[in-house]
Amino acid sequence: MGKLYVVPTPIGNLEDITYRAVRILQEVDAILAEDTRTSKKLLQHYNIDNKLFPYHLNNEHKVVDGLVEEMKNGTVYALVSDAGTPAISDPGFLIVRACIQNEIDVECLPGATAFVPALVNSGFPCEKFVYEGFLPHKKGRQTRIQKITEEERTVVLYESPHRLLKALQQFNEAFGDERRVAVCREISKKFEETIIGTSNELIQHFESHPIKGEFVIVIEAKK
Repeated sequence: MGKLYVVPTPIGNLEDITYRAVRILQEVDAILAEDTRTSKKLLQHYNIDNKLFPYHLNNEHKVVDGLVEEMKNGTVYALVSDAGTPAISDPGFLIVRACIQNEIDVECLPGATAFVPALVNSGFPCEKFVYEGFLPHKKGRQTRIQKITEEERTVVLYESPHRLLKALQQFNEAFGDERRVAVCREISKKFEETIIGTSNELIQHFESHPIKGEFVIVIEAKK
């Protein structure tokens, strides 16, 4: 019987990878990558010479059964996403579930995930929090925001640069200046920053500053 390793990769700074993760990526039979071009750069940086196969949202339903059969016959795979831990707002859940259903061993290594440093950097309570992933683009978006408005735990979510202002404006309409919001950008990279304030203050900030990079939003709990 083979095995599936779920291997976190750096979210920015290439030094943010464990010795064990590098060893696993060297030793497995092949690596399943969300984007082989992105993963190839990481492998080259660590002088890892291994086979890469695409595994992403557009093909995972088509290839998962075949991959399970290969693992049943002894193949050992590592699964990586473009950045961070697979299955956290990235492909991974489907193949992990399929492995468990087929009694194939799954081992997830500890490692980089963007929402953890963002949560800590916010200064908001961390003992209880809820991770919302990405907000829906259209259908269900307002309903989700209304639930966040009533949430009594710290809320963490991801948002794309071109929807950041829209999200802040919707937060401002939902809970105004009653709660603080932290916007963390480019975590672990050269231009990393965390901006904390009311949604209105953050709107004013980002209306006058370039909105570039990867964003994590942390919202204070309802008081």
